[in-house]
Amino acid sequence: MKPFLHAHATHPDASMALALAAAQIEAQRSRPGAAAAPTLGWLYLTDHFTADADRLLDEARQRWPGVSWVGAVGIGIAASGVEYIDEPAVSLMLAELPRERFRVFSGTRPLPAAPGGFHAATAQVHADPATADLGELVGELSARIGTGYLFGGLASARPDAGGDGAGRCLHIADAVLEGGLSGVAFDAGVALVSRVTQGCQPVGPVRRVTEADRNVVVALDGRPALDCLLGDLGIDEASPRQAVARLRQTLVGLSDPQDDALARPGQFGTDTRVRHLMGIDPGRRALAIGDVASPGDQLAFCTRHVEAARRDLVRICTEIREELESQALAREAAVAAAGGAATDAQPGAAIAGAVYVSCAGRGGPHFGGPSAELAIVKHALGDVPLVGFFANGEIARRHLYGYTGVLTVFPAVP
Repeated sequence: MKPFLHAHATHPDASMALALAAAQIEAQRSRPGAAAAPTLGWLYLTDHFTADADRLLDEARQRWPGVSWVGAVGIGIAASGVEYIDEPAVSLMLAELPRERFRVFSGTRPLPAAPGGFHAATAQVHADPATADLGELVGELSARIGTGYLFGGLASARPDAGGDGAGRCLHIADAVLEGGLSGVAFDAGVALVSRVTQGCQPVGPVRRVTEADRNVVVALDGRPALDCLLGDLGIDEASPRQAVARLRQTLVGLSDPQDDALARPGQFGTDTRVRHLMGIDPGRRALAIGDVASPGDQLAFCTRHVEAARRDLVRICTEIREELESQALAREAAVAAAGGAATDAQPGAAIAGAVYVSCAGRGGPHFGGPSAELAIVKHALGDVPLVGFFANGEIARRHLYGYTGVLTVFPAVP
């Protein structure tokens, strides 16, 4: 797989921002081994350009005829080592993939289901967060994918950004869309490695839901849920001011009964979904959370934690790099066993491109400064082609997440 082309730019004028990025792309196309005939493109726009989304997609089509496009609008967008938040910007990436290896899909252009046709192994998904039953739609799509693995996120936009497009959470799948979900599916011939990084840390033990009514958790481990919450946080009900302040900072980590709630002590596993604590019911000693809970689910109270988020981001980058290096060594061994000559490929050259979707509640400032989060990724993976955005919710495997990051890389497999 040839290295992907990538570019990013900021400018008050949308067409000028795209033109600046296009100049970078064309300079890269002239390099030996570059993707000279791209077929798939990613286009991410900050919400300052929401009203210009249709025009920018048309201009991208004119500049690179024959390219299929996916992408989304975000309150911030990402590139290699750079974040653009609260400023007009574009980030794009182009890949030269065999057309039979991928399919762009949307509500009006569903994935083929006929036997003998395209067989999706994985899929990148963008969605409008206002879509009804979105969690169920994500689960249904996952069930139709060979590996069940999805990655991506929900478009995001501020109510006061984008001029006459203010607040519209748009996504792109060869058209600018609003509502529903869309994306690009890949068959088994397109390799990728993906990881979820958590941004919260548990503040108490993992408990079992023993009684619940949809989003109201009545009992944990056979005890009133509110009593468990107050005990785990060390809150005295006799001090209501202290209690309210602590509760406002508290979130809930929810996991399915069969999943690993903790990767290691004090750290959530990748299948844990962080949800808001919506309210308490002192009369029933119950809690309302931002998801549907069922008896048997695992639940732990948690808070956002900068150092834990930083460590976990470094961890997933390290895991991805080690997996790619292991794959490279295995290929070298296979070549040697077949009597071929070894190559001198470097681990840093093992990535053709990457997509990073992070929660809009994270971003550089949360990590200590502008672009700090993307700087961590760049330091760990190298200066590889990368695009992405800051989402209103993240998608990985079959779940919707919050306060996480989803990093997916495409290995440059020979």
